Amino acid sequence: MQIQFWGAAGCVTGSMHLLSVNGHNLLLDCGLNQGKRKEAFERNRNLPFDSGEIDAVILSHAHIDHSGNLPSLVKSGFTGTIYATSATRDLDAYMLLDSAHIQENDVAYVNKRRAKQGKRLFEPLYTRREAMDTLTHFSTIEYGRPFEPVPGVQVHFRDAGHILGSAIVVIDANENGRKRRLVFSGDLGRKGLPILRDPSVAEDVDYVIMESTYGNRFHASTGEAKEMLRQAAQEVYDRRGKLIIPSFAVGRTQELAYRLNQLWEEDQLPPIDAFVDSPLAVNVTEVFRLHPECYNEEMLDAMLTETDRDPLGFRHLRYNRGVEGSKRLNELKTPAIIISASGMCEAGRILHHLKHNIDDPRSTVLFVGYQAEHTLGRKILEGQDPVPIFGEEYPVRAQVKRAEGYSAHADRTELLDWAAGVASQGDLKHVFLVHGEEEGLSALADGLREQGVPQVDIPERGQAFEL
Repeated sequence: MQIQFWGAAGCVTGSMHLLSVNGHNLLLDCGLNQGKRKEAFERNRNLPFDSGEIDAVILSHAHIDHSGNLPSLVKSGFTGTIYATSATRDLDAYMLLDSAHIQENDVAYVNKRRAKQGKRLFEPLYTRREAMDTLTHFSTIEYGRPFEPVPGVQVHFRDAGHILGSAIVVIDANENGRKRRLVFSGDLGRKGLPILRDPSVAEDVDYVIMESTYGNRFHASTGEAKEMLRQAAQEVYDRRGKLIIPSFAVGRTQELAYRLNQLWEEDQLPPIDAFVDSPLAVNVTEVFRLHPECYNEEMLDAMLTETDRDPLGFRHLRYNRGVEGSKRLNELKTPAIIISASGMCEAGRILHHLKHNIDDPRSTVLFVGYQAEHTLGRKILEGQDPVPIFGEEYPVRAQVKRAEGYSAHADRTELLDWAAGVASQGDLKHVFLVHGEEEGLSALADGLREQGVPQVDIPERGQAFEL
């Protein structure tokens, strides 16, 4: 059995790991690479293997950096099955189409300028039609139900607690009579978050492919994050400005809506209008309502007891799908909270809201999620001034803040605790760290070695290991 790392190796985005066993090829995730535009462009367009030789895809969850390049895989010859939880498939039904729509629109926007300059025009990575074709390859499997994607390999999903439908992938391989258990963590969530259950732990594990996004950092508590949201809303209300929140459409947006609803019910929120301006986030919120099997007890209680209220909405919160409604938000003269995708400010409507508000000292840009290296969100967060938006430079005059307590990723303590839980229930031999930047990867590797893990590796892109 061999594992080869093609994405999220030495970086955060583009999750993609190739498992070869019994003469078959399984792909763990097929995500979009985000970051340096030219490098990401090339990697996303040119998959490093023959897509026709991939027998199946095991998808950990629906975030675009884990599922967003599935249409390219299908477009280039993949004819197999994509296995995922039903919630992940339902999310991707919207997310892949939205990804294609954004790419088509952004390419059209950029091409207008390039055409005037006489430059070569770009083509989108894939189209909405190609995204729709990808959905026909999905097969849904619920948590805890074993399935056999290829002969000699049995897989089941366990709850990762990261976003709706997110899964820890447990792979039991029998190759020439030798049995081994490989666990792919996907992205691990945190304990005690609203809406979703805590991440689970697997037992009798030989090998782990483990994320390390926050391998060297610690999160604020969820209570501190909620207070920062309240303060930011009050400040922009007092200044008559806008609170711009770049947010992932899946998970983060719903948690923000949940927290805003709590603040409103507790009479802690000023009378400020709030908008979720993302067709995807609106659709995703409806998917959340369709999957109570993923809820924790707090959310179930809220859904069952507050029959006349919506935990994902309140009186001053409006969900906006239309383009004209989005444009009107940039003409508002009154204070407002605008939650919009994408979470790393790499595409979508958030770019337009930043364009119209980032030079306004009355406004605040509040980051509530991880900003990968080289993304626009990272540039703003690290104080770059001016910043490029749609190819033009804009001065940063708005306040810039970060509320890490909203992260859906486990922090250093939580990652080490999860790994210790796995190690305590078996004979863990080897951990491969992915989905992190250099400092986080190295710090988590040191922590795992201190806990007694016999072998820890940080794979480079393309590196292969025999298991």
